[in-house]
Amino acid sequence: MTGTFRKRIMHRSILGVPLAASARGGRGQPRRQVVAGLALAWIAASNGALAVAATPAAAPCPGPQAVVLERFTSADCSDCWQADHAPVAGTPWLFDWISPTTPEAPMSAAAPGESRERALRAGGPAPVGQQMLVARSTVMPPRGLRLAVQSGPAWSGYIGLQLSVGGRVPPGASGWMALVEQIPAGSEGSTVRRDLVRAVAGPLPLVGVRAGQPLTHLAALRWPETAKPERLVARAWLEAADGRMLAVASEPCPRR
Repeated sequence: MTGTFRKRIMHRSILGVPLAASARGGRGQPRRQVVAGLALAWIAASNGALAVAATPAAAPCPGPQAVVLERFTSADCSDCWQADHAPVAGTPWLFDWISPTTPEAPMSAAAPGESRERALRAGGPAPVGQQMLVARSTVMPPRGLRLAVQSGPAWSGYIGLQLSVGGRVPPGASGWMALVEQIPAGSEGSTVRRDLVRAVAGPLPLVGVRAGQPLTHLAALRWPETAKPERLVARAWLEAADGRMLAVASEPCPRR
């Protein structure tokens, strides 16, 4: 058995689906109905009728001006996923994005369309073929900014995320939420820790915050069918008009 073939066999288990399988679209109930159902489920959960999904064990929270490390990997490049990478120093915010190429790509099942768009906003281009691109930046949150995100119970194949923003937000800024799968080093064919972005909601308008009022957004994200529930966490971030990340928060690490 050749080394290349062995890697391809290993890669079949990265997402728990066959190599050429692609993620299912958001079919089923209308999104508005789903959001309404999630809102009711959230109220019931707050009253003790439903249990909110547990989050993974808390890791150290990045600082207020932490490094953001975004790794964009082409869905065609399973070798990129399995390759050795230099250790990441400190406690940065990690974002692993798999960029879509074709439905037949080996990692297309974990390649949200927003990945390509985020790569462009981060300075692009989006990776293709056997490419992996890395973008490094530092968050610079405006003074007095408050950012938090929460996840609610799953309902009808979706999970609800709630974004809360307060304080001062620059004109043109937008809000984003995501389900991130925290994959430890040595799992799913990866030699390094991954914070894999599985589903995204955004851009979310922040006009109310600019008027000096706190703002809350509720979004419904389809549950990633191949993700392990115990590894999923909610994450939120704010982007400036030019695509720079101003602030990042997760459930255990709000920005106060």
